[in-house]
Amino acid sequence: MKVGVLALQGAFREHRVMLEEHCQVDAIEIRKPEELDLVEGLILPGGESTTIGKMMVEWGLLDKIKARAAEGLAIYGTCAGMIMLAKDIVGSNQPRLGLMDIRVRRNAFGRQKDSFEADLSVPEFGAAPVRAIFIRAPYIESAGPLVKVMASVGDHIVIARQGKLLTTAFHPELTNDNRIHNYFVSMIRGQV
Repeated sequence: MKVGVLALQGAFREHRVMLEEHCQVDAIEIRKPEELDLVEGLILPGGESTTIGKMMVEWGLLDKIKARAAEGLAIYGTCAGMIMLAKDIVGSNQPRLGLMDIRVRRNAFGRQKDSFEADLSVPEFGAAPVRAIFIRAPYIESAGPLVKVMASVGDHIVIARQGKLLTTAFHPELTNDNRIHNYFVSMIRGQV
């Protein structure tokens, strides 16, 4: 199995290492539309979502990712990746994939200085809490009926799934916990 990591911004190397060393799958960095034909899953890492959106349009990646998603490509978005997956972004008309029936708020927990860590209860990942690192993180304000909410911080949704789409508002690639990446690999394989 081969999983792509969009390599325009953010911690794409950390995602690649997590996939290769902890999930035992091949990972490649995606920068060109044709590279998307080589993978069974795609991770959209964090970064600055408006810049990522503009780069995806300029490089021909936005439409290609939408086409591959329509064919059943599994996609996991972290932080800015959550924003890119959202159908609706509060106060923004920036380029996005718009694949997931969620409404997100950018920088929802505050500025860089307001970044924080939290332990989340996620039954799908077992009894042990998931350590979540939130850096200028978004959250999901509302989710459609086909979206499964998997975890929240207070009233704010921070993990959700819709079919072959998974999203987190935080950065699991910056921890040693590989459960979310393994869950995504299991999604690709059709095991969850």
